[in-house]
Amino acid sequence: MKRLREEMRKQLEEKLLTELDYSRESSDEEVETLLDDLLLREEELRLWTVEERRQLRQEIFFSLRRLDILQELLDDEEITEIMINGPDSLFVERRGRVERCGRRFASGEKLFQVIQKIVGECNRSVNEASPIVDARLKDGSRVNVVLSPVAINGPIVTIRRFPDRPVTMEQLLEWNSITKEAAEELKRLVQAGYNIFISGGTGSGKTTFLNVLSGYIPPEERIITIEDSAELQLQGIPNLVRMETRNENVEGCNAISVRDLIRTSLRMRPDRIIVGEVRGSEAVDMMTAFNTGHDGSMSTGHANSARDMLSRLQTMILMGMELPLQAVRQQIASGIDILVHLGRLRDKTRKVMEIWEIEDYTDGEIRLHPLYRFRETGEAPDGRILGRLEKEGVLKHVQKLEAAGIPVPDAEKTLFPANAAGNAAL
Repeated sequence: MKRLREEMRKQLEEKLLTELDYSRESSDEEVETLLDDLLLREEELRLWTVEERRQLRQEIFFSLRRLDILQELLDDEEITEIMINGPDSLFVERRGRVERCGRRFASGEKLFQVIQKIVGECNRSVNEASPIVDARLKDGSRVNVVLSPVAINGPIVTIRRFPDRPVTMEQLLEWNSITKEAAEELKRLVQAGYNIFISGGTGSGKTTFLNVLSGYIPPEERIITIEDSAELQLQGIPNLVRMETRNENVEGCNAISVRDLIRTSLRMRPDRIIVGEVRGSEAVDMMTAFNTGHDGSMSTGHANSARDMLSRLQTMILMGMELPLQAVRQQIASGIDILVHLGRLRDKTRKVMEIWEIEDYTDGEIRLHPLYRFRETGEAPDGRILGRLEKEGVLKHVQKLEAAGIPVPDAEKTLFPANAAGNAAL
């Protein structure tokens, strides 16, 4: 029955293609009208149920005008990730659980056509000569494609979906991803212009958290975002410039890297520069931006902990420039004020695991001062991890808070009097 259904769908698609007017661009409504007429004329379908015909109609329309079987998965709000391991093997992440999907593409050629449509709509290309590409869908979903010969069982497509509406801090509080106390402190730090770096593993929510923090940026500031593939959904910022990298292509267009964009952004009069993610030598230019008066800049990176993130940053900077390790560590210590590390627990929930203040550079080492740390207290009968983000210390460097006119909590005033440590270091 399944094979007969696929053959019927293929026959109807071919018939519909012959009836389309290729002398002009047909609208979706016109295609749907032609498709309805075609289904009514097909005698074999009269024995099908209404639901079977409706499903067939949707499949044919999605195949011709959308992204084939992918469209149905993209329309499912519960699905957060789609993983395609060739035309016959599809997996999805739903409510934090990865499961096999019963759908399959009609052929490898059909999957390849869908891939070309995705990358073409964001002005990118992928082929055997250049088999890896990052792209995005119209709704902002991130797409990674790997073709043969790199992908042996390919084509491989991974789609990370983001909520239609940006997540807010209120939602993170409702999900117990962060405490109200920590959220209020981060709000003050963002408003005062502290440079913040967010680390975490894959799927820990780095981009989402960066979006949330950006909601605290004063609306009168000029913000420039720089990304490999545009994912950020900054809200409430009128003076916003968004830039995205470009791959080299066969038409002769030169590649434009994150490093290129960071360098040019310095000439665009930014108040803050937000780099979506650093993965390599662009960390050099990111640290340059952090150290050249663009207070309040932010970025993200992959790491297993906040301390590991510092080690990775050192390695990435050394990949882009030959500098003494001492100079690299001094740049990091002076450029980044706050490290926020996110994690994904075994119950699939996302939490803020650590918040650190970078205190200073002393005796050849970057000194970290803990502000908050997640403490696990047990496990509920339903498998939920119990715990809380506990406060471990108070902010030592309060000069930016004072300069921004933001009240400094009494505990921080008492332990670290204004100008005591800061002026001593100058």
